[in-house]
Amino acid sequence: MKPRPARTSATKQKLFDAALRLVGERGAAGVTVDEIAAEAGVAKGTVYYNFGSKDALVDALLRHGVELLAARLRSAEDVDDTGEALETLVDGALGFFAEYPAFAQLLVSEMWRTPGQWHGTLSLLRDDIVAIVRQVVQRRADVGALPPDVPVGTASAALFGTLLVVALDWQVFQPQRTQHEVRESVIMLVRGVSER
Repeated sequence: MKPRPARTSATKQKLFDAALRLVGERGAAGVTVDEIAAEAGVAKGTVYYNFGSKDALVDALLRHGVELLAARLRSAEDVDDTGEALETLVDGALGFFAEYPAFAQLLVSEMWRTPGQWHGTLSLLRDDIVAIVRQVVQRRADVGALPPDVPVGTASAALFGTLLVVALDWQVFQPQRTQHEVRESVIMLVRGVSER
């Protein structure tokens, strides 16, 4: 008998959430399949059934998280005003990292680990996210809101890096700040660069 898609999806989400909590606390290398299964409230075999191995689970975790983040960022593509689109992009990223703070920790720790076990996966995923950011930044450049000597690709990578590190700093060192306060700080920084 085949598992029902809704049930399989719910189980994968439970495993995703459990793995994210544990990996965010201790890093991917410091977590076992037994711990992930226990945290998710499922049998160890469920992890292997759904993913095959811990490495495959972490790979899927990274992909799933980036898909969720990308969906939030893509909402900026539907906003006509380029300034509002940029704000929507910032809101989407900060909202995602507020909901999944451990994912920001995972991205930061694994993205710059050299050479990281998931470097190939992360490189592709990073490119996907930066491409979304680049579309919004390019639109700003097209209306003259970005200094002409600032390359769009560099500005896009810088904005993504800023959002990732600011979100992590907020969650770890300044949790008393509201998302609105953090958002306004990022928007003021971005406006300062674009108005020079």
